[in-house]
Amino acid sequence: MSGRMIDLEETATHTGPKGVINDWRRFKLESMDRENLPPAKKELLRQMSSPNKSKDDSRANLNRKMSVQEYELLKEEDEGCLKKYRRRCMEEMHSKLSFGPKFDAVHNLDSGEDFLEVIEKEHHSTVVVVHIYKVGVKGCEQLNSCLDCLATEYPTVKFCRIDAVSSGAAERFSDEYLPTLLVYKAGELIGNFLACTQHLNEEFFATDVEAFLNSYGLLPEKELPGVDDEEENDVE
Repeated sequence: MSGRMIDLEETATHTGPKGVINDWRRFKLESMDRENLPPAKKELLRQMSSPNKSKDDSRANLNRKMSVQEYELLKEEDEGCLKKYRRRCMEEMHSKLSFGPKFDAVHNLDSGEDFLEVIEKEHHSTVVVVHIYKVGVKGCEQLNSCLDCLATEYPTVKFCRIDAVSSGAAERFSDEYLPTLLVYKAGELIGNFLACTQHLNEEFFATDVEAFLNSYGLLPEKELPGVDDEEENDVE
Protein backbone atom coordinates (compact mmCIF):
# COMPACT_ATOMS: atom_id res chain seq x y z
CA MET A 1 0.00 0.00 0.00
CA SER A 2 2.82 2.39 0.95
CA GLY A 3 4.59 1.63 -2.34
CA ARG A 4 1.44 2.50 -4.29
CA MET A 5 1.06 5.76 -2.38
CA ILE A 6 4.64 6.69 -3.23
CA ASP A 7 4.04 6.01 -6.93
CA LEU A 8 0.97 8.21 -6.92
CA GLU A 9 2.88 10.92 -5.11
CA GLU A 10 5.60 10.86 -7.75
CA THR A 11 3.25 11.10 -10.71
CA ALA A 12 0.60 13.48 -9.36
CA THR A 13 0.61 17.22 -9.98
CA HIS A 14 1.74 18.91 -6.76
CA THR A 15 -0.29 21.53 -4.94
CA GLY A 16 0.66 24.20 -2.41
CA PRO A 17 3.48 26.77 -2.78
CA LYS A 18 6.30 24.19 -2.67
CA GLY A 19 4.39 21.81 -4.92
CA VAL A 20 3.75 24.51 -7.53
CA ILE A 21 7.46 25.37 -7.64
CA ASN A 22 8.37 21.69 -7.99
CA ASP A 23 5.79 21.13 -10.70
CA TRP A 24 6.98 24.22 -12.56
CA ARG A 25 10.60 23.08 -12.26
CA ARG A 26 9.77 19.70 -13.78
CA PHE A 27 7.69 21.23 -16.57
CA LYS A 28 10.41 23.73 -17.43
CA LEU A 29 13.12 21.06 -17.61
CA GLU A 30 10.97 18.79 -19.77
CA SER A 31 10.14 21.58 -22.22
CA MET A 32 13.68 22.89 -22.70
CA ASP A 33 15.54 22.31 -25.97
CA ARG A 34 18.60 20.79 -24.37
CA GLU A 35 20.46 20.17 -27.63
CA ASN A 36 20.83 23.89 -28.30
CA LEU A 37 21.90 24.87 -24.77
CA PRO A 38 25.46 25.97 -23.97
CA PRO A 39 27.65 23.27 -22.32
CA ALA A 40 27.50 24.94 -18.90
CA LYS A 41 23.70 24.88 -18.89
CA LYS A 42 23.65 21.28 -20.13
CA GLU A 43 25.80 20.28 -17.17
CA LEU A 44 23.50 22.10 -14.75
CA LEU A 45 20.49 20.34 -16.24
CA ARG A 46 22.29 16.99 -15.91
CA GLN A 47 22.88 17.67 -12.22
CA MET A 48 19.25 18.73 -11.74
CA SER A 49 17.81 15.61 -13.35
CA SER A 50 20.45 12.89 -12.99
CA PRO A 51 18.95 9.44 -13.79
CA ASN A 52 21.53 7.70 -11.58
CA LYS A 53 20.08 8.92 -8.30
CA SER A 54 17.88 6.72 -6.14
CA LYS A 55 14.20 7.42 -5.68
CA ASP A 56 14.80 8.89 -2.23
CA ASP A 57 17.52 11.15 -3.59
CA SER A 58 15.32 12.17 -6.51
CA ARG A 59 12.49 13.09 -4.17
CA ALA A 60 14.85 15.08 -1.97
CA ASN A 61 16.26 16.79 -5.06
CA LEU A 62 12.77 17.70 -6.19
CA ASN A 63 11.81 19.18 -2.84
CA ARG A 64 15.00 21.12 -2.20
CA LYS A 65 15.22 24.89 -2.52
CA MET A 66 15.97 26.31 -5.95
CA SER A 67 19.63 27.27 -6.33
CA VAL A 68 20.83 30.59 -7.76
CA GLN A 69 22.10 28.78 -10.86
CA GLU A 70 18.75 27.09 -11.36
CA TYR A 71 16.93 30.36 -10.96
CA GLU A 72 19.12 32.06 -13.56
CA LEU A 73 18.55 29.16 -15.94
CA LEU A 74 14.81 28.88 -15.41
CA LYS A 75 14.03 32.59 -15.61
CA GLU A 76 15.51 32.96 -19.11
CA GLU A 77 12.95 33.10 -21.90
CA ASP A 78 10.24 32.12 -19.44
CA GLU A 79 7.30 34.00 -20.93
CA GLY A 80 6.41 31.46 -23.60
CA CYS A 81 7.04 28.48 -21.34
CA LEU A 82 5.06 30.05 -18.50
CA LYS A 83 2.06 30.48 -20.81
CA LYS A 84 2.26 26.80 -21.76
CA TYR A 85 2.54 25.78 -18.12
CA ARG A 86 -0.41 27.96 -17.09
CA ARG A 87 -2.48 26.61 -19.97
CA ARG A 88 -1.61 23.03 -19.06
CA CYS A 89 -2.66 23.59 -15.42
CA MET A 90 -5.94 25.14 -16.56
CA GLU A 91 -6.61 22.25 -18.93
CA GLU A 92 -5.91 19.72 -16.17
CA MET A 93 -8.28 21.54 -13.82
CA HIS A 94 -10.94 21.82 -16.52
CA SER A 95 -10.56 18.13 -17.34
CA LYS A 96 -11.08 17.18 -13.69
CA LEU A 97 -14.21 19.33 -13.50
CA SER A 98 -15.66 18.09 -16.80
CA PHE A 99 -17.68 14.89 -16.57
CA GLY A 100 -19.90 13.00 -18.94
CA PRO A 101 -19.84 12.44 -22.70
CA LYS A 102 -18.97 14.94 -25.44
CA PHE A 103 -21.08 15.85 -28.49
CA ASP A 104 -20.22 17.72 -31.66
CA ALA A 105 -23.54 18.39 -33.40
CA VAL A 106 -27.29 18.83 -32.89
CA HIS A 107 -29.11 15.50 -32.60
CA ASN A 108 -32.33 15.00 -34.55
CA LEU A 109 -35.08 13.22 -32.62
CA ASP A 110 -37.55 11.42 -34.83
CA SER A 111 -40.26 10.42 -32.36
CA GLY A 112 -41.70 10.93 -28.93
CA GLU A 113 -39.87 7.77 -27.84
CA ASP A 114 -36.55 9.32 -28.88
CA PHE A 115 -37.48 12.42 -26.93
CA LEU A 116 -38.17 10.46 -23.73
CA GLU A 117 -35.05 8.34 -24.14
CA VAL A 118 -32.69 11.30 -24.46
CA ILE A 119 -34.16 12.84 -21.30
CA GLU A 120 -34.25 9.72 -19.17
CA LYS A 121 -31.07 7.93 -20.24
CA GLU A 122 -28.57 10.74 -20.78
CA HIS A 123 -25.67 11.08 -18.32
CA HIS A 124 -26.79 12.78 -15.10
CA SER A 125 -24.27 15.61 -15.50
CA THR A 126 -25.23 16.40 -19.10
CA VAL A 127 -27.42 19.39 -19.89
CA VAL A 128 -29.91 18.52 -22.65
CA VAL A 129 -31.41 21.35 -24.72
CA VAL A 130 -34.36 20.33 -26.89
CA HIS A 131 -35.75 22.59 -29.62
CA ILE A 132 -39.33 21.79 -30.58
CA TYR A 133 -39.97 23.32 -33.99
CA LYS A 134 -42.26 23.21 -37.00
CA VAL A 135 -41.27 23.85 -40.58
CA GLY A 136 -42.60 27.21 -41.74
CA VAL A 137 -43.07 28.72 -38.29
CA LYS A 138 -41.22 32.01 -37.90
CA GLY A 139 -37.96 31.76 -35.97
CA CYS A 140 -37.67 27.97 -36.01
CA GLU A 141 -35.23 27.70 -38.90
CA GLN A 142 -33.11 30.55 -37.54
CA LEU A 143 -33.01 28.98 -34.09
CA ASN A 144 -31.93 25.66 -35.61
CA SER A 145 -28.97 27.41 -37.26
CA CYS A 146 -28.04 29.05 -33.94
CA LEU A 147 -28.08 25.71 -32.13
CA ASP A 148 -25.82 24.22 -34.83
CA CYS A 149 -23.25 26.88 -33.88
CA LEU A 150 -23.69 26.46 -30.13
CA ALA A 151 -23.26 22.67 -30.40
CA THR A 152 -19.67 23.22 -31.53
CA GLU A 153 -19.05 25.80 -28.79
CA TYR A 154 -20.47 23.61 -26.00
CA PRO A 155 -19.55 19.97 -26.69
CA THR A 156 -20.60 18.86 -23.20
CA VAL A 157 -24.18 20.02 -23.84
CA LYS A 158 -26.48 17.75 -25.84
CA PHE A 159 -28.47 19.93 -28.24
CA CYS A 160 -31.47 18.22 -29.85
CA ARG A 161 -34.33 19.20 -32.13
CA ILE A 162 -37.63 17.52 -32.83
CA ASP A 163 -40.40 18.35 -35.28
CA ALA A 164 -43.66 18.92 -33.41
CA VAL A 165 -45.62 17.25 -36.23
CA SER A 166 -43.51 14.11 -36.65
CA SER A 167 -43.26 13.66 -32.88
CA GLY A 168 -47.02 13.75 -32.44
CA ALA A 169 -46.77 16.80 -30.19
CA ALA A 170 -48.41 19.26 -32.60
CA GLU A 171 -51.58 19.41 -30.48
CA ARG A 172 -49.66 20.32 -27.33
CA PHE A 173 -47.32 22.70 -29.12
CA SER A 174 -49.37 24.79 -31.54
CA ASP A 175 -47.69 27.36 -33.77
CA GLU A 176 -48.15 30.18 -31.26
CA TYR A 177 -45.92 28.34 -28.76
CA LEU A 178 -43.13 27.62 -31.24
CA PRO A 179 -40.21 27.60 -31.28
CA THR A 180 -39.96 26.06 -27.81
CA LEU A 181 -36.77 25.34 -25.90
CA LEU A 182 -36.83 22.74 -23.13
CA VAL A 183 -33.75 22.24 -20.97
CA TYR A 184 -33.19 19.10 -18.88
CA LYS A 185 -30.55 17.78 -16.51
CA ALA A 186 -30.60 14.41 -14.73
CA GLY A 187 -34.12 13.87 -16.08
CA GLU A 188 -35.45 17.07 -14.52
CA LEU A 189 -36.88 20.00 -16.47
CA ILE A 190 -34.78 23.05 -15.55
CA GLY A 191 -35.80 25.40 -18.35
CA ASN A 192 -39.11 25.79 -20.20
CA PHE A 193 -39.32 28.56 -22.80
CA LEU A 194 -42.44 28.63 -24.98
CA ALA A 195 -42.25 30.88 -28.03
CA CYS A 196 -38.71 31.61 -26.94
CA THR A 197 -37.96 34.00 -29.81
CA GLN A 198 -40.18 36.56 -28.12
CA HIS A 199 -37.25 37.09 -25.75
CA LEU A 200 -34.93 37.82 -28.69
CA ASN A 201 -34.71 40.53 -31.31
CA GLU A 202 -36.40 40.20 -34.70
CA GLU A 203 -33.04 39.22 -36.14
CA PHE A 204 -31.04 37.11 -33.72
CA PHE A 205 -27.82 35.12 -33.80
CA ALA A 206 -26.14 32.28 -31.91
CA THR A 207 -24.56 34.74 -29.46
CA ASP A 208 -28.03 36.06 -28.59
CA VAL A 209 -29.35 32.56 -27.87
CA GLU A 210 -26.21 31.84 -25.86
CA ALA A 211 -26.67 35.01 -23.80
CA PHE A 212 -30.34 34.15 -23.22
CA LEU A 213 -29.53 30.65 -21.91
CA ASN A 214 -26.64 31.98 -19.85
CA SER A 215 -28.92 34.55 -18.22
CA TYR A 216 -30.67 31.56 -16.60
CA GLY A 217 -27.39 29.79 -15.79
CA LEU A 218 -28.19 26.88 -18.10
CA LEU A 219 -24.91 26.60 -20.00
CA PRO A 220 -21.60 25.36 -18.54
CA GLU A 221 -18.23 27.05 -18.97
CA LYS A 222 -16.96 26.97 -22.53
CA GLU A 223 -14.24 24.55 -23.52
CA LEU A 224 -10.77 26.05 -23.14
CA PRO A 225 -8.75 26.59 -26.33
CA GLY A 226 -5.64 24.46 -26.70
CA VAL A 227 -2.07 25.63 -26.19
CA ASP A 228 -1.47 25.71 -29.95
CA ASP A 229 -4.46 28.01 -30.45
CA GLU A 230 -3.17 30.42 -27.81
CA GLU A 231 0.30 30.49 -29.36
CA GLU A 232 -1.18 31.15 -32.78
CA ASN A 233 -3.17 34.09 -31.39
CA ASP A 234 -0.04 35.47 -29.74
CA VAL A 235 1.75 35.41 -33.09
CA GLU A 236 -1.09 37.25 -34.76
